[in-house]
Amino acid sequence: MTESFDRHGRIKCGTIATPVFDASLADYRDVLGLELLEQGQVSADLAASWGAPAVAGARTALLRPTSGNGCYYRLVEVAPTPDYRPARSYGWVAYEITVEDVFALHERLKDSGFTIIGPPKLVEGFSNFIPMQAIGRGGEIVYLNQVLKSMSDLDLPMAGSGVDTIFIAILAASDIRASLAFQVEKLGFAEGGTYNIPYSVINNAFGLPADNRTTITMTKVDRLPVAEIDLYPAGTITRPRPDGGLPPGNAVLSFNIDDLDKVTAPLLSPPARRDGPLYAGRRVATVLGPDGEIFELIETGKGV
Repeated sequence: MTESFDRHGRIKCGTIATPVFDASLADYRDVLGLELLEQGQVSADLAASWGAPAVAGARTALLRPTSGNGCYYRLVEVAPTPDYRPARSYGWVAYEITVEDVFALHERLKDSGFTIIGPPKLVEGFSNFIPMQAIGRGGEIVYLNQVLKSMSDLDLPMAGSGVDTIFIAILAASDIRASLAFQVEKLGFAEGGTYNIPYSVINNAFGLPADNRTTITMTKVDRLPVAEIDLYPAGTITRPRPDGGLPPGNAVLSFNIDDLDKVTAPLLSPPARRDGPLYAGRRVATVLGPDGEIFELIETGKGV
């Protein structure tokens, strides 16, 4: 199962920077039902590769869905960022995750460390999944979606465990065309569909009318969804980030990439081979997107 997962454009890991590490770990393990694989400290070399040398030595944990499909979740302990508010700044704003039963999960989250900001409901124009949105203790946003069927141009994954794969990365963009061009021209992804929808997470965060519409554009590889690029409204700020630290909340997204030598974006440091369940001895490098979002790229060497 892991082999078929490791293809160009697939999201391999979502990293969450949290100031309440122990509580966040309990939430992801006990509430979401993920399997804890390892705990330790962020190495100086890895921290530097993210452009975040100050997190060297920070506590970290790696978890995965019980399906063991090849996707991972990583927690990193950071100091609080007092001026950070979820869904109000540019960068990675949410991880879109497939789940088996969104209504049962909604009940489980009610008395947990997750704050529900969007209960399960169908979204106008989308009959393929039932979404729910929540904010974790670290200020990260998770979209927890029960997939019903694939879309006309994209394959959406059915969950193989209660909480399963991160299958779309949600990006808050200052310039949709610039973010799209970066992912297509620098990373080798492709342009997907563009939609204009009433977006409750954005409207609620900015106090906008419920019928205010947001333009979103997808990136993909063949029929594999990669990212959703959302054009964020006036009043969005640059993500506050401590000197030498990680952005708070949704901090780093790790993608499978077929060949690091094809990446034309500047690398923060030379590619390095990394061990452990996530990296499996592969070459890894990091690049920054137009709004400072961190892409960690894990080479598969298999081609697209």
